[in-house]
Amino acid sequence: MKHLVTLLFTVLFTCQIASAQDVISGTVMNAANDVALENVHVVNLNQVKGNISDENGSFEIAATVNDTLYFTYIGFKSIKVRVTNDWLKYGNVKVKMTEVGIALEEVTVSDVKLTGYLEIDAKNIPIYENKRYSISGLNSGYEAGDSSPSAFNKVIGSIFNPADALNNLFSRKERQMRKLRKMKDDESIRELLGSKYNRETLTAMLQMSRGEIEEVLSRCSYSEDFVRTATDLQILDAISGCWEEYKLLQRNKN
Repeated sequence: MKHLVTLLFTVLFTCQIASAQDVISGTVMNAANDVALENVHVVNLNQVKGNISDENGSFEIAATVNDTLYFTYIGFKSIKVRVTNDWLKYGNVKVKMTEVGIALEEVTVSDVKLTGYLEIDAKNIPIYENKRYSISGLNSGYEAGDSSPSAFNKVIGSIFNPADALNNLFSRKERQMRKLRKMKDDESIRELLGSKYNRETLTAMLQMSRGEIEEVLSRCSYSEDFVRTATDLQILDAISGCWEEYKLLQRNKN
């Protein structure tokens, strides 16, 4: 009887591992003409794993039932697809993405008059400074400069109350923040975020709104200029660094 119970436990445990390690496959296509799409980024939002489709549009990724896959490709509308039992049972599924028009943002060109003399022109060209102030034990750094005139005040505020400023925000988002390390360790996800500036992928992966992401960065004293111009990967690293510092402060406080 004892051996039978052990055998049943082993079978159940093996089945659980096999289920957790299911690999599903599919093909990404253009919805307009069924042409295969190469280099589409596929991210499992639940397991925080990523992959890229090959020249035939084919991809494979670890997933289980009810996981959500996120597909993103330049020039196409990003989509989320839920993994179903039928997908696991019947194998390859065709995922079709819709092409979208790309509207270029208006660019304002400032009039800078150049004389041809380097010493004079160098003084006329505007320079935007974003300085970093590093305070040991509080954060990896704080930004200040013309584009963030309140940054210094944020530093002073963090000195007097470093933990409480982020406590309410991070305590609500602890589950999302725990994904950060997995996101940073996956090369496919890092490559994807390094090419993105619109925060769309970050909001999907962290299940946070763009406003919440910007609030985190503001609380961590990153300048508006950094928030506006950084890649999604740089934003990820900034949030991750702030989260690690927050956890350290909480441990010291306790």
